[in-house]
Amino acid sequence: MAKERTVYTCSDCGGTSPKWLGKCPACGAWNTLEEGVAEAASATRHRFQSLAKTQLVTTLSEIDAADVARTPTGLEELDRVLGGGIVAGGVVLIGGDPGIGKSTLLLQAAESLSATLSVLYVTGEESAAQVALRARRLGLEGARVRVLAEIQLERIQATLDAERPAFCVIDSIQTLYSDQLTSAPGSVAQVRECAAQLTRTAKASGTTIVLVGHVTKEGAIAGPRVLEHIVDTVLYFEGDTHSSFRLVRAIKNRYGAVNEIGVFAMTERGLKGVANPSAIFLSTHAEPVPGSCVMVTLEGTRPLLVEVQALVDSGGPSPRRLSVGLERDRLAMLLAVLHRHAGIACMDQDVFVNAVGGVHISEPAADLAVMLAIQSSLRARALPRGFIAFGEVGLAGEVRPAPRGQERLKEAAKLGFSVAVVPKANAPRKAIEGLTIHAVDRVEQAVELLRGL
Repeated sequence: MAKERTVYTCSDCGGTSPKWLGKCPACGAWNTLEEGVAEAASATRHRFQSLAKTQLVTTLSEIDAADVARTPTGLEELDRVLGGGIVAGGVVLIGGDPGIGKSTLLLQAAESLSATLSVLYVTGEESAAQVALRARRLGLEGARVRVLAEIQLERIQATLDAERPAFCVIDSIQTLYSDQLTSAPGSVAQVRECAAQLTRTAKASGTTIVLVGHVTKEGAIAGPRVLEHIVDTVLYFEGDTHSSFRLVRAIKNRYGAVNEIGVFAMTERGLKGVANPSAIFLSTHAEPVPGSCVMVTLEGTRPLLVEVQALVDSGGPSPRRLSVGLERDRLAMLLAVLHRHAGIACMDQDVFVNAVGGVHISEPAADLAVMLAIQSSLRARALPRGFIAFGEVGLAGEVRPAPRGQERLKEAAKLGFSVAVVPKANAPRKAIEGLTIHAVDRVEQAVELLRGL
């Protein structure tokens, strides 16, 4: 009997190597090659076919293009992340830590959509009885939600052909396997093949398919990176399992904007959308405290108020710089700018910076708020009540404008903030009622203004 030939496949890019290597020869990632059985060429030759019929070459301006029709899921925060609702034939991949609420959210969406559409829920991790128990616990009727407990791809596709649902959930893609491949469920080849076949089915039948994906310990979706390229939309479920709040973030969306977030609160009756998410990221202090500054950040099209806290304390010969929710390297850069251009030295101080509520701020508009919070903590002087600041700070000490500054200021005024320090380019031409705006173009001006306030 011939010995089966083994091959090593990269879990990031799907590249193969005949022997194990520490570094993937295709993408350069370290320690990602996994051993598996090589597939015969005859077993893969017939499986690849085009997603659409071959068409003639056409001039771009002559193509008749219309906006895609969307169907709301009934969950406003989820619709916001998806760009308005689900699209016929669209494939959505949603990933997140175990127990964070992926299955709960999709079961609620399936129940809501079942009022107008035919819905199929395919579970490979639980039995049908376990799905029913969760539905009872969430108070869902489930009278029109069809459930299938199956992990074989060919049987799932046969059920899709027979049921012809408009919306289908696959929970999860890592549990599926195809008879065409000999590797185990969850392997790189199985995940890639099953996702490609289901995407082809969605495009051919017009069924919207949502794939649930496991994540690695680093937080990325498990399986080959090509998995995210195959689908139309990639959503990440974020949040601490010890907190009641969850964030759903769009990383890729062919039918809408990326970096949109939806905010949910986990309750006994499932996930509920949060109408005013800014309240989550603001601490409730009876009186203003030193080292606390509120900024307005943009998440997609939504302005959010986030509190940035800084603690400056005497350190030893090797002071620490630690940031949670912000880039650590950027914190070191801001401390250097603060010393060089504003004369505030922290070289012998430990500096800790935190974004309240577990939110991650990636945009540079947080620079000014971080610097003012550090100044406030170092001098042990609290910022005025109702104070906000935002703006990018350059190495030369200039304060650069942040995009869509008018929307940020209007959101702050709506929530009762009264004093704002912003870049001069973001100063509005018309006064905003209830908000006193101080425009600055240098870091030293902002620090001097802060001392006056």
